[in-house]
Amino acid sequence: MPPVDECLRAIENGPHAQGLSRAHLKRLVQQALDGLRADVMAQRTSGSDDRSAMTAEIVKRVELALAADEPAVKPLVNATGVVLHTNLGRALLAEPAIEAIEQAARAPLNLEFNLQTGERGDRDDLVEPQLCALTGAEAATVVNNNAAAVLLVLNTLAAGREVIVSRGELIEIGGAFRIPDVMSRSGARLREVGTTNRTHRADYANAIGPDTALLMKVHPSNYRVVGFTSEVELKELAELGREQGIDVVEDLGAGALIDLSQFGLPHEPVVADRIAAGASIVTFSGDKLLGGPQSGLIVGRRALIDRLKANPLKRALRCDKLTLAALDATLRIYLRSGDIADAIPTLRLLGRKPSELRTVATQACQIILERLGSAFKVEVTDSTSEIGSGAMPAESLTSVAVTITHPSVSPEAIAAMFRRARIIGRISDDAFHLDMRTIEDPSVFAVQLKAD
Repeated sequence: MPPVDECLRAIENGPHAQGLSRAHLKRLVQQALDGLRADVMAQRTSGSDDRSAMTAEIVKRVELALAADEPAVKPLVNATGVVLHTNLGRALLAEPAIEAIEQAARAPLNLEFNLQTGERGDRDDLVEPQLCALTGAEAATVVNNNAAAVLLVLNTLAAGREVIVSRGELIEIGGAFRIPDVMSRSGARLREVGTTNRTHRADYANAIGPDTALLMKVHPSNYRVVGFTSEVELKELAELGREQGIDVVEDLGAGALIDLSQFGLPHEPVVADRIAAGASIVTFSGDKLLGGPQSGLIVGRRALIDRLKANPLKRALRCDKLTLAALDATLRIYLRSGDIADAIPTLRLLGRKPSELRTVATQACQIILERLGSAFKVEVTDSTSEIGSGAMPAESLTSVAVTITHPSVSPEAIAAMFRRARIIGRISDDAFHLDMRTIEDPSVFAVQLKAD
């Protein structure tokens, strides 16, 4: 094998090495040497006594690695039909939020600086007034996701004491996030009441004791129990809490800020209504139905929010400047826009009509057929799409898809072909489908599926 320095000298003047550090090139040379050595030992390739030939092989391998070098985070085309796809990054941000992130990344900003007093400020001040205006809460704070919000609330308000929760609300969501596990980590003790399908006010009342810190409701955002069921409504639970001097906390999960039924979508609990119904604290996600950046939002009584802010755990869970900039811009849309459903991409995608989707599907079908050739069968089909991320799991949306099949190519192979083009669809009924619910411009297929 040729020496590393010899290979480096041969590479540094090449077209792909310009502007790259010598340390990076050295790592690539060492990797190429290790790979070639392994190939020779395994007889996958033949060695040579000609050192210049071996050097040329190393140079070739390094240049291939440089040509293929790309960031780990890659933009994809979401044609799954799942609007809030957790694996694909959940909510798309509104343009003002994207612009706010860019501005926050390019210049200093008043993250923790009070422009009026010239003294240190609180980063929550950037979004707290907007959250209070939208929810009717006295105060608000923000952490990095809703799981963190629940953890902070329980650790602050109930560590070492009991929290009463209905058995029917001990949910698990994606990534093995379980309410009992989070409660255990927070230091609070779980007190289960009722049964899986039926819980009554008396179940909560009978469980209250000297160690009770909170009554807790958890919105079952990723499942539904139907049939012979009963639950205690928040208003009734809040009345019980007031009678006993115990605060009621609700983990609302998806966290709609407005009534989605006005856009033809299924009804989802609105945060402001939960505050009005008597919840002392409501936690919810910023990147689900709200349509903003990943964050956990906590709104409620000022005395309780102040306690959360004073918990040292809050610093470990706080959001960075990019998240707060995007959240501020998103909340401003809710407060100021005359057409929220169009300005927030999540709401726009959820509210699209089948007629619009069919038009997009027809155009996409022609583009894809031109790229794939006549051996593939490409057709427009009826479909159903999902909201995603555990929001409204029992609800599906009427949609339209482009369905692709081939007599001798499996749906899995077709899916792999599209993944190489960074287009993500879904397989069902022995066919590959591209759902148009999440596609607004069919020309994206022309760009991604480059003709051979």
